[in-house]
Amino acid sequence: MPLFQLSEELIFPNPEMAEEDGLLAIGGDLSPERLLLAYANGIFPWFNEGDPLLWWSLNPRLILFPDEFKCNKSLKRTINSNKYEVKFDCSFDEVIGNCSKVRRNDDNETWITDKMITAYIHLHKLGFAHSAETYYQGKLVGGLYGVSLGKMFVGESMFHLMADASKVAFYHLNEKLKEWNFHFIDAQQPTSHLKSLGARELERSEFLRLLEKAMLSPTKKGNWSL
Repeated sequence: MPLFQLSEELIFPNPEMAEEDGLLAIGGDLSPERLLLAYANGIFPWFNEGDPLLWWSLNPRLILFPDEFKCNKSLKRTINSNKYEVKFDCSFDEVIGNCSKVRRNDDNETWITDKMITAYIHLHKLGFAHSAETYYQGKLVGGLYGVSLGKMFVGESMFHLMADASKVAFYHLNEKLKEWNFHFIDAQQPTSHLKSLGARELERSEFLRLLEKAMLSPTKKGNWSL
């Protein structure tokens, strides 16, 4: 498959045309318009500091249906203890900042570059990007952030400074999405951690079919703390 070079025009190739590893296109920018167009078509940016901007459409795709979230006994005990306080969209900048400090095991690098941080903070201010936050005695100790479009939530990254802090945030996010009848959470890349919470892999064609249905609904924009 060819690797597509993006121009200033807001357009992406068909995600089914991605290379075997999921790489679809190179270039473009991280403007809100391009990011939202990408997510609406099952495409996401992922690149290291100093690399060109790369766009991906993975096959298979990891997603979580809200009704399939797995809450084990240990996590249930933590949730029921009310040890943590959970909020939404109160500390988005801090959440993405903490997520950017999480290093990948293989090369000690982060894909959440300064450009990515700026872009997603912009999306947050526009009401498309959201954070779920966990606090202990008033201090932020865990959380996650992602993008909401239609009836889909795209999970981008999570962090924790205390045991189960990110899982508690994820649990409460999932409960909120169930309440709002979201179709699924796009977890993008397969990980054993997310699979342990109930996420499963789908063929890209099936994912794109579900995405098309989810995008028929209006997006729940704005600050989710209100």
